[in-house]
Amino acid sequence: MPKTWMIAEYLRPVAQWRIDRAEPRDEGRNARAAIGLLDAAAYLAALDDGDPAVARLAVAGCFTVDGFDPGPEGEAIVRDWHYESVAGGPADLLAALADAAERARASGAAPAGGRLAARSGAGRGPSLPRPRVG
Repeated sequence: MPKTWMIAEYLRPVAQWRIDRAEPRDEGRNARAAIGLLDAAAYLAALDDGDPAVARLAVAGCFTVDGFDPGPEGEAIVRDWHYESVAGGPADLLAALADAAERARASGAAPAGGRLAARSGAGRGPSLPRPRVG
């Protein structure tokens, strides 16, 4: 599977999580975040694996046979993407993920793939907070 598709597959469940959390009180933030993530997933599905940001993610260890793992900082970036503001497009999200992965690698953190796979089960997508009840 192409690496760009792996990233897109990672983003889609987070978008679904945002859709499931949408409620009138959130003033459209969850819906906006879901649209931003779905837009990024569509962009990535059409992007070539030769993109420099994808190569940076690969060098940082974000891809395994089970899928894409951006690490804890990358998870937070994806989870919060377009929630408070609409600044940045899909290429900006990809660059932010690559920057975060490189910071983790430079700090000597374990490869991204090992952390999330052990916590959430490999290939199941991101580890997300439970939705609010009530």
